[in-house]
Amino acid sequence: MASRFDPLTRAAVRGGRTGVPAARQAAAAAGGALSRVWDPGGPVDLGLTLGPLRRGPGDPTFRVGGDGSVWRTTRTPQGPATLRVSADRSAGRVKGEAWGAGAEWVLDALPALLGAGDDPAAFVPRHRLVHESHRRRPGLRLTRTGLVLEVLVPTVLEQKVTADEAYRSWRRLVRAHGEAAPGPEAGLCVVPDARTWAMVPSWEWHRAGVDGKRSATIVRAARVAARLEEAAAMPPGEAAARLEAVPGIGPWTSAETLQRSNGDADAVTTGDLHLPGIIGYALAGNRDADDAVMLELLAPYAGQRHRAARLVLLAGRTPPRRAPRMYRSDISLI
Repeated sequence: MASRFDPLTRAAVRGGRTGVPAARQAAAAAGGALSRVWDPGGPVDLGLTLGPLRRGPGDPTFRVGGDGSVWRTTRTPQGPATLRVSADRSAGRVKGEAWGAGAEWVLDALPALLGAGDDPAAFVPRHRLVHESHRRRPGLRLTRTGLVLEVLVPTVLEQKVTADEAYRSWRRLVRAHGEAAPGPEAGLCVVPDARTWAMVPSWEWHRAGVDGKRSATIVRAARVAARLEEAAAMPPGEAAARLEAVPGIGPWTSAETLQRSNGDADAVTTGDLHLPGIIGYALAGNRDADDAVMLELLAPYAGQRHRAARLVLLAGRTPPRRAPRMYRSDISLI
């Protein structure tokens, strides 16, 4: 889990207290960009905030520019879109530029994507390590995409395999079944729509290294995508229940999804192979902690447990390795 929340950049943006109305500018030529400038009213670190949406190195839906800007593709209810987010440090604002049929939708969702619905002030550190990690990262916000399926699919791919295996599968599937992203940034792809996910043939899943259990879960989810998307507007408990009604989606998958799609600050990832030991070791010196111990340690952060867990992971205090790494396999070679 830790690798999925590594920061991408340290581009912190500090702004004023008053928001700025959306400033849109339609391009003169077809296929041009729409733009919006937004004042976050405080520091926002683009890398820390948007980093959880990147699925490993080479993710064809996510790219970080040399200037610290973040490029991200998405499939909105209005169609595919490419979003570029950059920080104007001198003005304390964030600029979004978007291309494609979903450009207007993605610019409307820009504040939520950058944590406008998050409440960092509600977080009170209860451990010295968490306090120090929090103090060093004032720009950490919890993102909210408002889209469930495009977050759920790569999360299912990460079930029961190493991160490297899941990232490799994600890259192969998106490049093979997605579409070229709109806009000027070459090489980016937009994720397939629900119908395309449901129609991926069995041999393509196998070629991408995805076993039958995970591929079947994705196909089932794609077939009820409209119902799953409704979870983005539901209270946390109801949203988790909606996702877990699909066979193959359990608490681990629903929590990892809702952390991103809904910006759920309290969604704790249970059933993870490494997280309980990391939390236990960092907060209590207990490398053998299980889910029950982890939840007990995070209990003082009720309502903000996901943020607390992220801050622990970002602090980098992990137990020394005492067992071989998890075996990496590639079923596509079988």
